[in-house]
Amino acid sequence: MKRQPLRLAILEATRILTEAGVASPRADAELIAAHVLGVERGRLPLVPLVDTAVVDAIGQLVMQRAKRIPLQHLIGWAALGGITVDVGPGVFVPRPETELLLEWGLGVLKGREYPVVVDLCTGSGALALAVAHARPDAVVYAVDVDRNALAWARHNAEARAAAGDTPIRLYSGDVADNTMFAELDGLVDLVLCNPPYVPEGTQVPPEVAEYDPAHAVFAPESGLAVIRHVVAASARLLRPGGGLAIEHDDTHAQAVPALLRARRVLTEVAGHADLTGRPRFATARRG
Repeated sequence: MKRQPLRLAILEATRILTEAGVASPRADAELIAAHVLGVERGRLPLVPLVDTAVVDAIGQLVMQRAKRIPLQHLIGWAALGGITVDVGPGVFVPRPETELLLEWGLGVLKGREYPVVVDLCTGSGALALAVAHARPDAVVYAVDVDRNALAWARHNAEARAAAGDTPIRLYSGDVADNTMFAELDGLVDLVLCNPPYVPEGTQVPPEVAEYDPAHAVFAPESGLAVIRHVVAASARLLRPGGGLAIEHDDTHAQAVPALLRARRVLTEVAGHADLTGRPRFATARRG
């Protein structure tokens, strides 16, 4: 069987994905190749030649990706922090831009022993599980209102626990319910949230429009409806000195910090940009 340079297969995949309008064609081509080969992306240079069957398998997945099926649906997982979580139809796919929010949150926990952490609108469970992985001493609560999301989160939580991580505490609940986690009022060190925040009617890429659940992406009131509830819940849950980080739409650079400043108990309000320089999340501390 004739072997072919893997480099050429990746170049061809990159060309196809670029023409299809995929946002990160080279990275996606490499991740697909790594998935087919069963190696980490960083080890691809160690595989100079591959069989025709491998090239064909890469090509088939590339053609699927060119139809704008999310990469994570094709390979079955998404990465956040030091972990991966399984994702697929019915659950929001974690994005690389959430890494910075996670990093900020872990910074808040430095020097705190046995911190209590709450992940609101947990979706696949990625944020909660990434915190539990990074901080085995943390008590991590996660909540979502959607049954499909909770099924994925439960699956991921069981997988991470089986891998040796401290189990998280997963609940069904609505952030609009002001009795949610009432027993934790004033006891929480960190609240993290990646809520539905895209203003209704916004044009989004096909990967989002056709595959992410709409209720996990869009929110009424110019995208701020769920965020308002998250701010209210956080003001109630956080202990003095505790931190809050909320991801938001790039049109919310003023609106979300304003919502945080409107709560007298919240101080040190700041806005943060993602890796592309767009406004992406806001943070605050409990005074």
